[in-house]
This record gives sequence, C-alpha cells and structure tokens, in this order.
Amino acid sequence: MACIVFDLDGTVIDSAPDIRRIANEILSAEGAPPITMAETRSFIGAGVATFVCRMRAARGLPDAAQDRIAAAFLARYETAVELTEPYPGVRAALDRLAGAGHRLALCTNKPVGPCRAVLAHLALADLFEAIVGGDSLAVRKPDPAPLHAAFAALGPGRRLYVGDSDVDAETAQRAGVPFLLYTRGYRQSPVADLCHDAAFDDWADLPALVAARTG
Repeated sequence: MACIVFDLDGTVIDSAPDIRRIANEILSAEGAPPITMAETRSFIGAGVATFVCRMRAARGLPDAAQDRIAAAFLARYETAVELTEPYPGVRAALDRLAGAGHRLALCTNKPVGPCRAVLAHLALADLFEAIVGGDSLAVRKPDPAPLHAAFAALGPGRRLYVGDSDVDAETAQRAGVPFLLYTRGYRQSPVADLCHDAAFDDWADLPALVAARTG
C-alpha cells in the first residue's frame, strides 16, 4: 500500500480554460487585452497571487493594482468550474489505485475552496482523503511543507508524489519523495530537465508505474 499525493491543476484536471476566462473578464474590466491560452498555462502553478502578478506584468498593469485584481480573481475562482475537465483516464486510474488499497490525497497551490468546488463539480471529491491547498499553510509549493502535511494526513506507507510542473518537481525533490511526472500538463521545462523517477503521458499507465514502485 502506498500513500500517493497528487497535484491538481495540470495533473488531475485541465482548469486553464476556466482560469483564462475569469482572467480575461478582469482584464477587460481593467481596459487591458486578453491573455492567450499559452500564457494562461505558463502563469499557473505557484498560486493565485503569482498568477495575478504574472498576468498583470504581461499586460502592463501596475503593481498597485495587485491586491484589488487578486481579490476580484478570487471572488470568481470558486465558481469557475464549467470549462474544467479531468484529463482522459483520470477517474479510471484513480479508481484502480484506490481499489488496490492505496490512499490518495491532493497537494495543490489552488485555494481549498475552489479546489473542493471543482472536485464536487467533476464528481472526484470522494477519491481523496485529504486536501492541502495554497491557503492551508503559511507557505506554498515548492516549499515542501504542504506536501509533508498531505502525506502526514494519509499516515504511514510508501510515499509517491504525482505532478506536472517545474514547481512540482522541485517540491518533490525538496521533500525527498519519488516524483512521477505527468507530461501533458503545464510544465515550462523539457521533461529531461525536470528531476523525476518516471514520466507518463497517459493516465492509463499510472497504476503500473505505482505498482512497480510499491510491489
């Protein structure tokens, strides 16, 4: 039995379309041009404040607007679920892992409220025993403390972390846990440049990767 912690955005779900939609609503209200999907994906990963900072910088909005824009973003974030979808094969793979006796949790820089809302919308909430979000602790990934907290909530067992990004790879390395890299998410670096124990581009392959490391 393993304790497996997953990142959320870019790993379990593709939330970029919803995030882009609310970002562009805010930018329109600020009189700024919209961001592209590629920009959206590149801004995701380090939490709302960092996303908003990157979005502002890309469109020349002043630093003084950070708190106001971040508040407007958060006000829309919890209901931004309609365009978000799980990656193909997610439910089947997670069901197989849970059926094999593995315990599952989430460690994400997304705030817990929006996290719970999107999991409920996608009928995935029942799969995870614990959620550590970007507002659960005083620090966020790549600080290893949130990942350690997620593992602690699951209890003893072989530890594995599954994520998609540069932030996730650094978090796993700093936490000293094996990292399985989902390559179709929001990473910025080539796969070869990210420290990982295995990589996969199809969720159907994940149960076998876990079994090879826990059997």
